Amino acid sequence: MIKKPTLFAILFFCYSFCYAQSDEINKLHRSLPLIHDSLLYVNALNRLGMLSYEKNIDSTFYYTKKAREIADRLNYEKGKADALNNLGVVYDIKGNLQFALRYYNEANNSYKSLHDSSNIVQTLMNIAMVYNEMGKDQKATHNFKSAMAMGKKLSRDSIMSLVIYNYLLEYPANTAKDSIPIYITKVRNIASKYKDNRSLLGIDQLAADYAIKNNQREKGMALLKQTITKAINSNLYYFSLDMLIEMGDLTAQIEPATAVSYYKQGLDISGKKGYLFYSQILARKLYDLYTARKDSSSAFNYSRQLLQLHDEQDKVNNASGVDYIDYALKEQQLESVRLRSKYQSVFLISTVLICIMTIVIIIILWRNWKNTQRTEKILRLQFEQAEVTKEDLDIMNKNYARLIKIVAHDLRTPMGAISTISSILSKNDLGDEANDWVKLMQTSADNGLNLISELLKTDFEQQETLNKEETSIDELLQQCVQLLSFQAKDKKQQLILDSSKNIKVLLDKGKTARVINNLIVNAIKFSPENSDIHITARQVGNNVIIKVKDVGIGIPANMQDKIFDPFTTAKRRGTGNEQPFGLGLYISKQIIEAHSGKIGFKSEAGEGTEFFIELAL
Repeated sequence: MIKKPTLFAILFFCYSFCYAQSDEINKLHRSLPLIHDSLLYVNALNRLGMLSYEKNIDSTFYYTKKAREIADRLNYEKGKADALNNLGVVYDIKGNLQFALRYYNEANNSYKSLHDSSNIVQTLMNIAMVYNEMGKDQKATHNFKSAMAMGKKLSRDSIMSLVIYNYLLEYPANTAKDSIPIYITKVRNIASKYKDNRSLLGIDQLAADYAIKNNQREKGMALLKQTITKAINSNLYYFSLDMLIEMGDLTAQIEPATAVSYYKQGLDISGKKGYLFYSQILARKLYDLYTARKDSSSAFNYSRQLLQLHDEQDKVNNASGVDYIDYALKEQQLESVRLRSKYQSVFLISTVLICIMTIVIIIILWRNWKNTQRTEKILRLQFEQAEVTKEDLDIMNKNYARLIKIVAHDLRTPMGAISTISSILSKNDLGDEANDWVKLMQTSADNGLNLISELLKTDFEQQETLNKEETSIDELLQQCVQLLSFQAKDKKQQLILDSSKNIKVLLDKGKTARVINNLIVNAIKFSPENSDIHITARQVGNNVIIKVKDVGIGIPANMQDKIFDPFTTAKRRGTGNEQPFGLGLYISKQIIEAHSGKIGFKSEAGEGTEFFIELAL
């Protein structure tokens, strides 16, 4: 696209207002003296401002400024919001992106307070387009997605065709290649429902670009040419110029004469309509093309035309009696004065309140002082009772730990029997599938025995003891992934390992493997079927960071500060109805902290979880 993307979005959005602009502007001019309702008068001024931007941006600013002043005086929130949006358009077209962003954002906040969902979606899209122009793609895509999410809830979804269109236009790489035709069809259906002919032409242009980029150049060129013809026949000259430039650029290398015809057609339109911006672009295109062809005479003619166009642009700029920057800065200064006055009033009120509160507090303290002796005796008695309660709780915790170890001890016998039977079965040839199941059963039984042993050895009041040895992180992770691949396969999941080969760390290999196994098992447990679980290891400075990332159900915010507690209440069944126990993460944290390392996580409910382990090399 040659024109600024944000302005292109505005042109599209305002189509319903701006088609047959001249007639509409003349009608509004004639009706202004007849409007006696102040609110309707503000609406008419805002509409005039929006309709006037293409011919004279100073007129847009004049009508908008006047509408805003009246709306402020009447405290007409809708009129103020529309005026703010118009100011965003003004500064956007003038190239002052920071001011454009400011006014679009203020308009968005005003529309939110009015619960005007359609205009909220529109301003979110305008903000996204400004961020796109600034090169801040992350913020741009965030606002685009917010606009699309809200637009889906609208009863009248006409704005959605524009939002999706501009998102596909600016960020095609963010959408799967096969999905783009689906979105194009969806946008076309919305535009057809509302008989939005200009949007339909824009969608044809998007479809043409998609065909050209996907090895269907002839089909795409034909569609683009057809779209240009429709746009010109519909008197959508401003809209047709980008496509004429695109056709010229596409044919410049292989068919220079055809490119010249498209450039000249665009130059003729922009000259008749007074589009100086496009006239300069097209004259420059022709100058460059003739220069490349070494046609000095033609190149000279267009270089002279370029100079004339630049002079004309300077005259237009100098003729403007509006200092836009001065207006915005003075408005900021006025707002600062208002805020300062507001803060001073708040400070005065706060001072009076503080004085009153101080007097009240002094009275309360004086009364409390009279009761100090009696209160002291009560507090001493409560402290003694608290000491007794603490001792009882310590005894209860020790009994609880003793009971856990008794239960774990009794579980060793049946779990050992399962391990022995599976070991015997594994020596027989039962077939590939049966052997896999037997192997999984033996692995699970061994893991159960290890967990029971860990419970028997765990001292809830002592730190872990370690048997450290130099260990290859990659080999350790491969063993863990291989061990748990059967369990993942049961849920049609895939464990994906990506680790550096040359990282070696001094650690307790068995206990560290238990931590990693526990994190992978949790990821399997809380992830849906047919999903991927990523295990990575990277050296960062003098540390190694191991991550286990899933796209599962995530951890709710109200559970996140409890998951490392022993026998935590923050436990849920897995996506396959797996039983939770609430001890694995507590043991894992003990092991990692015994290595002087860190264990933590990032998670959002419904978005998945990423656990990380950080160990010093």
